[in-house]
Amino acid sequence: MFTGIIQSVGEVAALEPKGEDLRLRVRTGKLDLADVQIGDSIATSGVCLTVVELPGDGFWADVSGETLGCTGIGGLKVGDGVNLEKALTPSTPLGGHLVSGHVDGIGEVLARRDDGRSVRFSMRAPDELAKYIAAKGSVCVDGISLTVNAVNGAVFELNIVPHTLAETSMGEYQPGRTFNLEVDIIARYLERLLLGDKAAQTGSGGVTRQLLQRCGFAGAAD
Repeated sequence: MFTGIIQSVGEVAALEPKGEDLRLRVRTGKLDLADVQIGDSIATSGVCLTVVELPGDGFWADVSGETLGCTGIGGLKVGDGVNLEKALTPSTPLGGHLVSGHVDGIGEVLARRDDGRSVRFSMRAPDELAKYIAAKGSVCVDGISLTVNAVNGAVFELNIVPHTLAETSMGEYQPGRTFNLEVDIIARYLERLLLGDKAAQTGSGGVTRQLLQRCGFAGAAD
């Protein structure tokens, strides 16, 4: 688990295709690796990766075909920056929100504009993830815990302060860029819990208005 508070912006040092998979080397910059061991997890632009080698200035990780298909890792190039965070411990301040490092989908930056000293971004989530995103709720964008300012369908807005722009990859975001998106883990589990016994049925689907009405969370449709 992670908090979504980025500890360093690293750099892709090598990408080695291994059949259907990929081996990735990341230089970790100012990230302190003194307490990192083989087998530990490091969130890399929001993707939970397992450390398999520690060459001294960073780490190597194996990236499965499943991860390549569900995230933007396969689109990285040598020299690209990546947001890094070590797994949380019982003493880690939870400054963001609980992040699993399991990416739900790929989003896209639609627009960027200055807003005082901050920058306001308009982002599009995959349609199937829109229901999990709420105004003033939390999302994880490339590993960064962020608060949603507004939502309109599958489009949501983020207001990014100067510190976050300077300490993460978001300072480089421009329209057209894609990003790894993880929705709030609580929303995912709540949907499953609301299904109750129906969750065990094949093709049970997700939360519908009818289900919310049965559970007392919505009134009858007009």
